Amino acid sequence: MGGRRSGAKTSSVFRTRITKSLQTSTILTVADNSGAKLAKIIAVKGYHGRLNRYPKACVGDLVIVSIKKGNPDLRKKILKAVIVRQKKEIRRLDGSRISFEDNACCIVADDGDPKGSRVSGPIAREAADLWPRLSNIASLII
Repeated sequence: MGGRRSGAKTSSVFRTRITKSLQTSTILTVADNSGAKLAKIIAVKGYHGRLNRYPKACVGDLVIVSIKKGNPDLRKKILKAVIVRQKKEIRRLDGSRISFEDNACCIVADDGDPKGSRVSGPIAREAADLWPRLSNIASLII
């Protein structure tokens, strides 16, 4: 009865469990050169939580953001973004822990292509594994 559904999709990338530390209304710095500077999380794609609990996200998650600061043509727009850095430490399978100085995201299109042509600063390996097109434009993967 509790078996696997026949239509369920399987992912080729193994997703480790990361502490979800970014909830809705968190302000993120935008780490690419798309023209946006600050973004606010307004929703988390694929989040299934309890009733009245705030949706949370972590590194590698796809979120819906509202641009708060940046180019005038991008301000107040609703876009999709991938979280690439978080301040809360990430525990890796080898036992090491890593944390970043800020919470950052990269703006992506609906199909997952990044809007910018380069990423400033490092991105987490967990996000680079899940989003290979983002890792192509990243300068440093930690």
